[in-house]
Amino acid sequence: MNLTDMIARINELYHKSKTPEGLTEEEKKEQASLRQAYVANVRANLRGQLDNIDIKEADGSITNLGEMVAKRKNEN
Repeated sequence: MNLTDMIARINELYHKSKTPEGLTEEEKKEQASLRQAYVANVRANLRGQLDNIDIKEADGSITNLGEMVAKRKNEN
């Protein structure tokens, strides 16, 4: 399932959940897994974008933003 189809299905399930009949248990599980996959995709894309950003520090050194975020994440 591509991202566009995934978003469309998430929205479809959301709108169905707001109707009087609501979602079945199977649809609730599908909605949860689609949302998790979507969030994982957004995080992966953000990490990829951060890897392409370099910051020139005041002392002239270059810091890669992706590496800096990964380092902070590992410290926590």
